[in-house]
Amino acid sequence: MAMPTSHDFGPAGYTRLVSRHGLKTVPNWHESIVTGTATRKEAAAADGTVVETYGPAYWPGDSDFDHLEFALKYDGTNLAVLSALFRVLPADSLAAFVAAAPFGKYRRRLWFLYEWLTGTRLPLPDMTSGNYVELVPEDECFTAPRRRVARQRLDDNLLGGRSFSPIIRRTAVLKAFVDGSLASRLQSLVAGCAPDVLKRALSYLSTKETRSSFAIEREEPTADRTERFVALLGRASRENWCRKPQLLTLQNAIVDPRFVEADYRTKQNWVGESVTLGQERVHYVCPRPGDVPSLMEGLIAADDRLRASGIHPVVHAAAVGYGFVFIHPFLDGNGRIHRFLIHNALATRGFTPPEIIVPVSAAMQRDERAYDASLEAFSRPLLGFVDFTFDGEGEMTVAGDWADCYRFPDLTAQAEALFRFVEQTIDRDLPEELAFLRGYDCTKRLMQDVVDLPARKLDLFIRLCRQNGGSLSAAKRQAQFAMLRDDEIARLEEAVRRGFGPEEGDADA
Repeated sequence: MAMPTSHDFGPAGYTRLVSRHGLKTVPNWHESIVTGTATRKEAAAADGTVVETYGPAYWPGDSDFDHLEFALKYDGTNLAVLSALFRVLPADSLAAFVAAAPFGKYRRRLWFLYEWLTGTRLPLPDMTSGNYVELVPEDECFTAPRRRVARQRLDDNLLGGRSFSPIIRRTAVLKAFVDGSLASRLQSLVAGCAPDVLKRALSYLSTKETRSSFAIEREEPTADRTERFVALLGRASRENWCRKPQLLTLQNAIVDPRFVEADYRTKQNWVGESVTLGQERVHYVCPRPGDVPSLMEGLIAADDRLRASGIHPVVHAAAVGYGFVFIHPFLDGNGRIHRFLIHNALATRGFTPPEIIVPVSAAMQRDERAYDASLEAFSRPLLGFVDFTFDGEGEMTVAGDWADCYRFPDLTAQAEALFRFVEQTIDRDLPEELAFLRGYDCTKRLMQDVVDLPARKLDLFIRLCRQNGGSLSAAKRQAQFAMLRDDEIARLEEAVRRGFGPEEGDADA
């Protein structure tokens, strides 16, 4: 290949191909640029995208297929972009490109992916010799158990199938979390807790998780809906809920009875807000209703595939939980079910001890900016190219076929975010609640040595003292504890301070 002149340099790989063919698709996380200088350098943005610059020796050539091979080698595996490219690239030219070097691992991968994504068989004979190669490099991405494909002598190790298959890259952040000690820290925390204290903590955390999950949706659940969701959380560790009948049961249990659904949605939905009458601000365009059944079938199949793998449970939970919420298969209840599925994956994969709830919704609610960012990492790019309109009644119609953008999401940012939320619950929420209960029990014993208050009065005294910096306000004393003497009040206040200690937080059971 002749060395290109300086005007030939510029974007390479996916970036060049998407621009050349005017494609509308989700941008790849990695952008490659070849320059005339010999320096190779990388610049990472805050959103996780990377622009990498290469010297002239890396120039692949100018044909579409040269850049396709370069993309797999340097830009990673982007199924959504590849699917869009395969719709516009001539099959016979791709077949000729593969046939020129059929033992090359990148060409075999292109061959397989073309047939897998399009359903069209290239005019190439089956390979009969050569070593098997992995479809996705395991040092670059999280993978599932290999499925041997004899035609290209290749091992399919994608996380899912043709209907839904997310990509989660092995970033430095995820490698550190996977190699870390989150599960053992959780086990140690639970192991050092008295059974009665743990039981009460779990009851409180289940209620807290329920309220937080509803609060994220700006909803105040009724007592019966709270009770139903708490009961469902209790079952999250005992059965797999990523099944259509179970998902319908969940949806029916957590939404207002007027909005229960007997099947996946048949209307277009979207996430956003009304700015003025007739004017909507759209944050996320959901898949078209006709695409939902196959997307959900693929999500459920991917969940089965992940359960059969050794993939880290939090990675599994991110793939299924965030995959679900981006499909948005119902008109109502999707966010709460998405967070429930995270619990379900963590529990049934053995990350959390039996019956233990890690209140990820509480961490998400506490840092809503980070949670919103994890959702927008996927939703925001779609707004740049998905075409939609509203009619006079505010109903959305989506034009064009964008299903592959939802079928093949890159959920790396979401997996990183979920690990952080889980870490917060283990390092903050659980320890705080266990410490509160220990402090409460100690305080209760000390107070009962002063005066034997009724249980409800005792709880109220503790709460009011802690809310007021360790002492009872004059107004609250007059209104609620006028029957107590000054010396009794002073000794009870001291009991609260001693029981909880100066370093305890202000959480209430």
